[in-house]
Amino acid sequence: MRSLHPPPPERSAELRRRFVEEARSERPDLATLCLLIGAAADGTLDEAGIDAAQIELDALAGRLPYRPGTPRAWASALRELLGERCGFHGAQGDYQRLESSLLHEVLRRRRGLPILLSVVWLEVARRAGAPVYGVGLPGHFVVGLGEAGATAEAKPAASEADTRGEATPERQVLVDPFEGGRVLTGADTELLVAGATGSPLEPSMLVPADPLNVVLRVLNNIRAWAEARPERSDVSLWALDLSLLLPSRPAELRYERARLLVRRGNFLEGADELEAYAEVVAAVDEPAADRIRDEARAARALLN
Repeated sequence: MRSLHPPPPERSAELRRRFVEEARSERPDLATLCLLIGAAADGTLDEAGIDAAQIELDALAGRLPYRPGTPRAWASALRELLGERCGFHGAQGDYQRLESSLLHEVLRRRRGLPILLSVVWLEVARRAGAPVYGVGLPGHFVVGLGEAGATAEAKPAASEADTRGEATPERQVLVDPFEGGRVLTGADTELLVAGATGSPLEPSMLVPADPLNVVLRVLNNIRAWAEARPERSDVSLWALDLSLLLPSRPAELRYERARLLVRRGNFLEGADELEAYAEVVAAVDEPAADRIRDEARAARALLN
């Protein structure tokens, strides 16, 4: 397992500029944003490497049959190519590796977290013309094929074909790239949700995931990896910085970044950011703002 380190400051600044530009474009490109995250994490990923990753996604899409047909036919074709022939899948050990959250590394290793494997499925299927979208189930990311928002394995209303005893095609199929593209039944999906939340599956959980929400979820996974490894607080910092560049993100990330700066010994900048965040919070919760100001004073005291 190689140790990944961010690029020099000049390169990092350029990557952030491009990240902002792509994230605020009319149609943000998921693969591009994920590859920019990879370049922010891995100083060895240069422009040629980014281009090579995009070319590989194009090449994989070119290996799919031409428009195989129904959602299930698309699922079968993707599983055969990506899961079986190319060997994309996941394992529990992948949660312990930063590479599992970086698209260029997932393309190289054929291994990754559910959401990054799903990005591979999404980008390959989209390039091939499939009706595809991400589905951010609680605790597990999967891919939908077919009619967005339809209940998994659901059937449309009775038709003339039904009255003749013919099979009615599914409106939506969910697949799990972490398991090599296994098609999920409605019961499978309910079990995934129940295992993560203890609650039943709700139709709202099957809504297609917005690309920027996918990107934020990828960055959240990177931060979770780094938080378990205090010696890699540098990873937490750049992941927070990218998260804060997204057009829509939780305001609490500013507070998290300020506290991280203090933990890293940057007491003055951390205190400044705590005070700035306290002013935002004061508009809705003055006692909470006072507690944050106390943290800022404590951080400044560490300078003495």
